[in-house]
Amino acid sequence: MSQVWNLVADIGGTNARFSAILDGELESKFQFLHSVDEYPEFENLIEILLEEINEATGWTSPPSRVCFAVACPPDTETISFTNSHWTFSQAELKNLLGCDFLSIINDFEAVAHGITELSSDEFVQIGGGEAVHNKAIGILGAGTGLGVAAVAPHENGYVVLDTEGGHADYSPINDLQSAVVSCLRARFGRVSLERLLSGKGLLNIYSALCSIEDVKMEFDTPADIVAAALNNADTKALQTLNMFCEGIGAASGNLALTFGAKGGIYIAGGVIPRFQDFFISSAFRSKFEDKGRFVSYLKPIPVYLVIRENLGLLGAAIKLRKI
Repeated sequence: MSQVWNLVADIGGTNARFSAILDGELESKFQFLHSVDEYPEFENLIEILLEEINEATGWTSPPSRVCFAVACPPDTETISFTNSHWTFSQAELKNLLGCDFLSIINDFEAVAHGITELSSDEFVQIGGGEAVHNKAIGILGAGTGLGVAAVAPHENGYVVLDTEGGHADYSPINDLQSAVVSCLRARFGRVSLERLLSGKGLLNIYSALCSIEDVKMEFDTPADIVAAALNNADTKALQTLNMFCEGIGAASGNLALTFGAKGGIYIAGGVIPRFQDFFISSAFRSKFEDKGRFVSYLKPIPVYLVIRENLGLLGAAIKLRKI
């Protein structure tokens, strides 16, 4: 059956999510999830994906318009993912898809667009008061990497500021964090926010803490570290998760100061919702506000933990509608 449809994607360092949507719609039941590690080449996945879509929908025509949100800088002909082995050419991808129009955007530009469509049951507020209308919104999210973006008010609605803020320098705020940074600096040379405040960052913090105190690492995945911390089964795992939450708080406070984000800070990404209750009761909020003379500036700013799934897919569809 011939049908006018569009394709959107949210492609990170671990998972690639796709949605086939009818023209004019934002969401669809036709969603497809693939693991990045299963495909040596990005093109291998696209060929399989198109077959999956045809089988699931019965649509025989190629997608009309396509928007892929990618976890890397999107404004080059050759797209190279920051935290995976994939690369692709925009021209070759357009040809492979057979589409009329292709847009490649940063994954956190998609998240930022998605934020504008959230309903009140799709986030949890952590401290602060009411968001100030027509003020900037900051967005930070931990997944395989760390994404950062902002939404700025505009006379015609809003504009998204997509950034690579996750790769700014990590600034330790106490002696233990300084020791962890020194340990990681010996390993990586330079230590960015993403080296600590991401899924992989959890493992980096844990390994550094074990190295500092010369104890054996008991866990080798972020999921195991989180599980041990939540079960109060391992001191170093618990210390790791606490340091992670504090670091997210400090980075979020910096983001609020940088963008003047009185419209609120949104915490997105797939990592933190896995330990939502722990995060809310952690030192996150106190570290968010702990900015010396600017405590009073930050106290009223609300922080929202996004619990909606597939926000990037929604945002990519919104972007496609705006183009």
